[in-house]
Amino acid sequence: MKKYIAEFIGTFVLVFFACGTAAVTGCTAEGNAAYLITALAFGLVIVAMAYSIGNVSGCHINPAVSLAMLCSGKMSVTDFVGYVCAQFLGGIAGAGLLAALTGKAYGLGTNGLYDGSAIKSIIIEIILTCVFVLAILGVTSKKEYGRIAGLVIGLSLTLVHLLGIFFTGTSVNPARSFGPALFMGGDALKCVWVFIVAPLIGGALAAVIYKFLDAEN
Repeated sequence: MKKYIAEFIGTFVLVFFACGTAAVTGCTAEGNAAYLITALAFGLVIVAMAYSIGNVSGCHINPAVSLAMLCSGKMSVTDFVGYVCAQFLGGIAGAGLLAALTGKAYGLGTNGLYDGSAIKSIIIEIILTCVFVLAILGVTSKKEYGRIAGLVIGLSLTLVHLLGIFFTGTSVNPARSFGPALFMGGDALKCVWVFIVAPLIGGALAAVIYKFLDAEN
């Protein structure tokens, strides 16, 4: 139960702090200070959570990461279901508190379709998620990487945000997208399925690619 609580807390912090940063700084697709600050906020939250709850749950705080771990045989189906439920609840709680404090005027850090296209957005999100999850699978594959894992994962999330914000606002995380969309409603909620499906595909794809690359010849 503690690991599920840890995942709830981690996802709550991710949405409240990182999506909150995007909201209050007015982050848009334009390359400006708010754009860079938001990318850093997402990465820094991962660093903070990795070194605080990582020893409890592994700090997935992302259903796409948990799916990759399931596909890699690193977690059970029961734990996968528990993790995903905790992550979605944490995302909803984080977005709910953010909405209560700021209202909808700031956008709550929701995602949007690139060029109005679900197909383009799905392709973008699959690529971004795959790169991010590949980094996670690689850096968590050996115990000697343990001390730097949190930093590497955080920087990897910052990296995908530096490109992805321009296109979709960057999801790579179904729980991170669902919470804000639920409270914003409207178009954000109508298209949130893209930011649930695409990251899950990207996470599963990363697991397949890493398994192939890591296999003994």
